[in-house]
Amino acid sequence: MKITPIKQIEKIVVNTGIGRLSSQPNFSDKVLPEISANFAAITGQKPSERSAKKSISSFKLREGTVVGLKATLRKKRMELFLDKVIRVVLPRVRDFQGISINNIDGHGNLNFGVKDQLVFPEINPETSKSNFGLEITVVPRKHKTKDEAIAFYKEIGIPFEKTITKK
Repeated sequence: MKITPIKQIEKIVVNTGIGRLSSQPNFSDKVLPEISANFAAITGQKPSERSAKKSISSFKLREGTVVGLKATLRKKRMELFLDKVIRVVLPRVRDFQGISINNIDGHGNLNFGVKDQLVFPEINPETSKSNFGLEITVVPRKHKTKDEAIAFYKEIGIPFEKTITKK
């Protein structure tokens, strides 16, 4: 029995940093719930809040302040999210030339970001008041070398940028 390529992915971790928005008035009452609702609509599950571990006075950051949101997707949600990112979201990104091969680390994890959440079909640009970006990490089940990971991600349909050979 051959394992389908998508079953070789362990999880997808989606993060967003909202530390710069925390200085807005009514952040915890209005801004944070809206961002959390948009993030939940994108990922299909409620995100966990990430708090600051230390106070840093130069950044006007206090310990315990919410600075990010994170969701770990597995199984069916992971498959649906990855399919949506490959088929819908990445083609909607302005001037998208493909994901760089340098975004794969030594363990075979693929890391890439989306600068604006408005490229996701679940977000209505007219009603969304705050902009935030997302960082997406795809983690394979077995640690792979970089060459194995590149072949694997091409097999599942990740669009990599075209490399141009110089003459």
